[in-house]
Amino acid sequence: MPKGEGKLIAQNKKARHDYAVEETYEAGLVLQGTEIKAIRAGRVNLKDSFARIRNGEVFVHNMHISPYEQGNRYNHEPLRTRKLLLHRKQINKLIGESKEAGYSIVPLKLYIKNGVAKLLIGLARGKKKFDKREDLKRKEANRSIQRELAHRQKGM
Repeated sequence: MPKGEGKLIAQNKKARHDYAVEETYEAGLVLQGTEIKAIRAGRVNLKDSFARIRNGEVFVHNMHISPYEQGNRYNHEPLRTRKLLLHRKQINKLIGESKEAGYSIVPLKLYIKNGVAKLLIGLARGKKKFDKREDLKRKEANRSIQRELAHRQKGM
């Protein structure tokens, strides 16, 4: 199965707007308690989350997983730092590339694949304001072209 396939739980749309994603990696998550139940219920927010490398391990920060309703005292802390599971070669590559100026590791999607929660992270370079405007212009031009094509096909 290619990266990013499975039941989509949460997506970080703001990341594609703010960053130019150059490479993506599929990572497992170390979860505790009722976190997987909350994820399956879709109670996740990736909006302000980011990943960091510390002591040769990758951790995701600010990923909000809401407490599970029936979890009572076994519930988890919503914004705790979670470890990501990657191969050593992938981590070494991320360490080397993220040290360059302007690169960040950004969570893109959270999904369930074969019963396991996976996080798609991307090695990304921050976009400047003019890059964002250029992307918006390109999207709008593509939309107008598609609209015109659809209109012409209806007329036939």
